[in-house]
Amino acid sequence: MLQQGMFSVDGRGRWWHRIAVLAFGLLGALLPLLAQADVDRPTRFTNIGSVGNTRHNLTQRQVSGGGPVGTTMDSFRNDYAEVCVYCHTPHGANSTLPAAPLWNRTVKATTYQTYDLLNTASLSQPVSQPGANSLTCLTCHDGQTAVDSIINMPGSGRYRKEQEFSENTAFLDQWTNPSGLNPNGDHARLSQTGCLACHSSTAGPSGRNATDFVAFAIGTDLRNDHPVGVRYPLDAGPGSDFKDPPRKETRLAFFDSNGNNRADASDIRLYNTGEGYEVECASCHDPHGVPSAGPGSVFNPTFLRVSNVGSGVCLTCHTK
Repeated sequence: MLQQGMFSVDGRGRWWHRIAVLAFGLLGALLPLLAQADVDRPTRFTNIGSVGNTRHNLTQRQVSGGGPVGTTMDSFRNDYAEVCVYCHTPHGANSTLPAAPLWNRTVKATTYQTYDLLNTASLSQPVSQPGANSLTCLTCHDGQTAVDSIINMPGSGRYRKEQEFSENTAFLDQWTNPSGLNPNGDHARLSQTGCLACHSSTAGPSGRNATDFVAFAIGTDLRNDHPVGVRYPLDAGPGSDFKDPPRKETRLAFFDSNGNNRADASDIRLYNTGEGYEVECASCHDPHGVPSAGPGSVFNPTFLRVSNVGSGVCLTCHTK
């Protein structure tokens, strides 16, 4: 037997077997890396100044600061070349969701599975279907509505009233992306066949360099999320497990963090849409971003109204 480096070569030519074993072992180690999206790819958005510099800029082109080029996304959504239009319109807003400001998105009739279905003994308050200040978020995060499904597209003659409650692909296909790529796009939903086709741990090679967004595909089953549509206890205050909001108005109660008697973006709040003050998605999140340390600072992570360092969000309402 002849020793040649780390491989043994004998008369039967078995050296090739050892090479094959090493090659397959290396391939086996690399395959998991090729088969999933990056778990938390650092964003190239600055998260400073405006929503245009956050991941809620669905054109994927920043207003300032340099950043991602949206052409990669143009096969999956309409690039309206405007940041605000994915949610708001000055004319022709969604009349089925009047509590949302000039809302431009499709709101499908959906029955959500709510937290009370878990029959948790500690849940002492009634839970209703998500209110307007949760539905605004769920019109993207419900896993069934395309991220570009809006009612009034930029320009003249691109309005469809039925789009308020029904997603019409032919209507959306009238738009031509500025890049020229796939003008009749595959309108991505936060589902395995949409955004998660790249942005998930099971995306395969197409998921490389894409952040895993599975946690943001909330879907219609809300049982594993903080309750929304849940009434805030009427007996909140000293001696209870909840803090009493210092400011109460007809449609809003809020924890006035700076004492200016105004509901600022940095104030956790409760919404009253006819069933008493309730917790909704927007109670804790502001989709435009809230500076962590005053104007010009980086926004709080995940669009939180206040930093959750030391459980700051939780302890705003809870006395635990």
